[in-house]
Amino acid sequence: MRRLVVMGVSGCGKSSVGEALSRRLGIPYIDGDDLHTPEAVAKMRQGIPLTDADRWPWLDRVAQVLHDRAPVIVGCSALKRAYRDRIRAGAGGPVTFIHLAGSRDLIAGRMATRTGHYMPVTLLDSQFAALEVPGPDEAITVDIALDLPDLIDAVLARLP
Repeated sequence: MRRLVVMGVSGCGKSSVGEALSRRLGIPYIDGDDLHTPEAVAKMRQGIPLTDADRWPWLDRVAQVLHDRAPVIVGCSALKRAYRDRIRAGAGGPVTFIHLAGSRDLIAGRMATRTGHYMPVTLLDSQFAALEVPGPDEAITVDIALDLPDLIDAVLARLP
């Protein structure tokens, strides 16, 4: 049963990629942003980075969705290995992480043009500072500079 997590810093395209993968694979996509508490969203909206203590319950909710609703795709930053380990531990089966990698400049440019999202560009540096880039043993990494159809093809070609 497929359990996919589309991961990366804010603004890397998790929602767009997750929705495109959902259409291609015919399985649901759940945006991890919708699993945050109102308190966490308020902190981020104010430009305050979340702490590990803020993230643990959210990561548990991500894992619960993977456990209860597989096959499913979830968008989740999953910035640190400990976060990915926690998700894997609660998911109830194997999880494939898809890391959307790109330069800070490219992502900041994308964030500056999006509307209606609570995550300000000012938190991007804290996201990159927290990111522990997953190795090939942990995730499929794809370059977000690719056009979306090519990026999706690259992911699908590497899925187990």
